[in-house]
Amino acid sequence: MIPSSLSPTLSPVPGEREILITGLGTIGAYGSGAESLRGVLVSPEPPWAGLSEVSRSSGYHLTQAARKAFLVDASLLKEWISPGEARRMSPPSKLAVAAARMALRCAGWSEGLPDERTGVVVSTAFGPSSYSEGLLKQILLEGPESASPTLFTESVANAAAAQIAIASRARGPSVTICQREAGALLAVGQAAADVASGRVPRAIAGTVDEMTPLLHSLLDRFGTVSRNGGPQGLEVARPLDRRRAGYLAAEGATMLLLESAGEARERGAVPLARVAAWGSAFDPTAPAVGWGTGYAGLARALRRSLERAGISLERIDRIVTGASGSRPGDRVEALMLKAAWGDIVVLPPVLAPKAVTGEYGGGFLGAAVLAANGVSFGPTAGFEEPDPELGIVPHDGSPLAPPSAVLVTSTAAGGAVSWVVLEAP
Repeated sequence: MIPSSLSPTLSPVPGEREILITGLGTIGAYGSGAESLRGVLVSPEPPWAGLSEVSRSSGYHLTQAARKAFLVDASLLKEWISPGEARRMSPPSKLAVAAARMALRCAGWSEGLPDERTGVVVSTAFGPSSYSEGLLKQILLEGPESASPTLFTESVANAAAAQIAIASRARGPSVTICQREAGALLAVGQAAADVASGRVPRAIAGTVDEMTPLLHSLLDRFGTVSRNGGPQGLEVARPLDRRRAGYLAAEGATMLLLESAGEARERGAVPLARVAAWGSAFDPTAPAVGWGTGYAGLARALRRSLERAGISLERIDRIVTGASGSRPGDRVEALMLKAAWGDIVVLPPVLAPKAVTGEYGGGFLGAAVLAANGVSFGPTAGFEEPDPELGIVPHDGSPLAPPSAVLVTSTAAGGAVSWVVLEAP
């Protein structure tokens, strides 16, 4: 019997409405828009040229700390955010609103939504770090009376979701999820549940994060980011590799528009993917800031979720994994997948897009939608040596048949785990 903490949640119920993804907006170090993201996913060349130097002017970093991250070129926002709007937003809010507007335009809503019954579900791992840092500096150094109202209103985790709702006139449920690496898929699952149940006809769902010098230095001090372990001293991520030693931190945003199939077909929308199932679980063995050892229980929860949705393991012909190069994180995710498939069914091809998109910022979520839409990925950057314990060799860039059902998984420090099944449109 599975403990309640490992029971799958948010799975679809037979008879509920079909949910389609009709819009995708994304912005990151790779540029803005799905085509920019597709370019780094299919490229045979590693993405190290896209890394930017993280400012060390504030003195937060240790001498031997990681130096680079996937950072967004701020000029990309000008097309989507006016100067008047930008002055009222924190960096994550700007990224989120830009990605949401891209998603709406992609879905054919460039002239605005037809009504206000739209939900918003956004995940963030760290929230508006720069504004929180600025506000706390004011309070600590100058006193509470000096606190800026502008910094205060944008220093909370749900600021990005609120700004999306304001910009798109979405007055449905507005939810912010803070579950670290698992948050993006949890946001999609919550939005899918809202649409499937009829609570809203459509929802904007996705994830956003910024990567500040302070945050980057703290991740380095915790030993989570990759240092100079690559060729010529480059910082590289090695998802599922025996020598993996941390991920490449990233910032950015990815937003999706989910809507009922009936509404989408009525207005002639072109779907990018169908959301067939969603679920989550929790590993009670995980410490608050690390990964646990309960992969067997997580595997059982994953299988139960798929069975409830009527999806057999044989139907899954692609896995998009959240493996990022994290030593303990990749281990839990890989062993969970191996235990779920067991020794009877062969594990399908495994894609690890965080090798080129980095951890956080939403590139992983955008890559999952593109994978379901049939985009062929290049070889997994940084992967060279299989880890005997994990026993998973990620995709080598060889041609793959068009997908039918794609399982997307993500485990998080602290024990949260989430998954979504996307089907080809």
